[in-house]
Amino acid sequence: MKVEIFYTPGCSECVAAHAKLRAMAQEAVQEVEWRELNILEELDHAVELGVITLPSIVIDGELVFTSMPTVAQLRDALIKRTKARVS
Repeated sequence: MKVEIFYTPGCSECVAAHAKLRAMAQEAVQEVEWRELNILEELDHAVELGVITLPSIVIDGELVFTSMPTVAQLRDALIKRTKARVS
């Protein structure tokens, strides 16, 4: 599963949240590719995915969150997608 989080440089709130979200994602999903993308360096990719607000989180190519989710919200989204893959 691929998780991409788009952020802006200098967002102090984002740095702390990224670490918590990444740790939970690695616990909740066996195989997770975690990418933290600076919007200024990845603007074309962000536009392709429909990112218009920051932070935004894309899971397996689908824009899922357009604001910083809680740890529980991200866990639920990852588990839901994992179950959908199995069925």
